[in-house]
Amino acid sequence: MPLDVTTAILQRRSIKTFKPDPIAPEILLQLVQLTIAAPSSYNIQDWRIVIVADPDQRAALGAACFNQPQIGQAPVNFVFAADIKAGEKDVTPIIEQGIQTGAWSEGTAAYFKKAIPEFAVAIGDKAREYAIKDAMIAATHTMLAAESLGLSTCMMNGWIESKVKAVIGAENDPDLAIALVLPIGYSAEPRKNPGRMPFEFNVSLDRIDRPYHG
Repeated sequence: MPLDVTTAILQRRSIKTFKPDPIAPEILLQLVQLTIAAPSSYNIQDWRIVIVADPDQRAALGAACFNQPQIGQAPVNFVFAADIKAGEKDVTPIIEQGIQTGAWSEGTAAYFKKAIPEFAVAIGDKAREYAIKDAMIAATHTMLAAESLGLSTCMMNGWIESKVKAVIGAENDPDLAIALVLPIGYSAEPRKNPGRMPFEFNVSLDRIDRPYHG
């Protein structure tokens, strides 16, 4: 029985050691389905997710991530890449799907068809930041979905981008950025909670100098 969202959030921990047990195909499919349900700017879905499961590929990915062992231990790793130029490309399939589902009117679709490329050009150098944000939102969906399905994860930000891109076959794509590497598997260690600081430490109300006390 999958965990509810609240329980998954409160139970989740970053796991550093994983069992070698494989993830069943139907569970993996669920993870992917719940991952791509994430929101993105204008719904352009600018994440590019590479599922790294082959042992040799996992070993190569681990080497690109400073040999952190959890990558090789976990049966599956999701590499979250971000397509920096997604908004400048042909978004017709996304717009047509929005119309077909009834989510977007013809007027909304016409607006998005014009607004998406204009926005992509207008943000200029911030395009990489926006794409990575969308990929990170998707990765958070994966992390909580995995937790709800009895799996564990470890969000990783320690890697050499050029080497990770080479592992996934994107070394010649200057418009692809690596957002996150996420090992996924069954935990081989206890879930210890390091705790969180009181609200007033880093939560404010209306202004940064007004601590929130709950």
